[in-house]
Amino acid sequence: MFDGCVLGVDPGLASAGLASVGPDSGQLSVLWAETVRTPSGLAEEKRLRKVYGAVREAISDHRPAAVAVERLMWGKNVGSAMAVARASGVILLAAADAGVPIHEYAPLEVKMAATGVGNAGKADVRRSLSRLHGVHGIPTDPDAADAAAIAFCHLQQSRLREAAAR
Repeated sequence: MFDGCVLGVDPGLASAGLASVGPDSGQLSVLWAETVRTPSGLAEEKRLRKVYGAVREAISDHRPAAVAVERLMWGKNVGSAMAVARASGVILLAAADAGVPIHEYAPLEVKMAATGVGNAGKADVRRSLSRLHGVHGIPTDPDAADAAAIAFCHLQQSRLREAAAR
């Protein structure tokens, strides 16, 4: 099993999910989770600073061995995608400033790691994490739960890479 915790981040400007996932008493658990919300009336640079600060604080408090971030997939709403891209940038910067390794995963990879199905819904992912994989403490907030799934994906990928290297 992975020795340290992983900070999973579901990037966003309006809300960003954060979750520290790692071993706790021999079980894989969500050790901490929160959703950072930024007021829509606040200037974008101040919203980005709030996201950056929350990630830096989470890294400082939880000392993750890695930060796992969901990779942005461009959709039809370019304006929304740009805001998420900017939020992703400050999240990556916060991890880089703290000297923590960064790993990015596409939404499909996260869903496949959790459920084995690439088009699984959010509820399916949460259910699979707790029932199929035995992860304790999955948050009810969707953004924080997504962050936990991203961290879990990294833990799964790390184990696979380690096994393949043997």
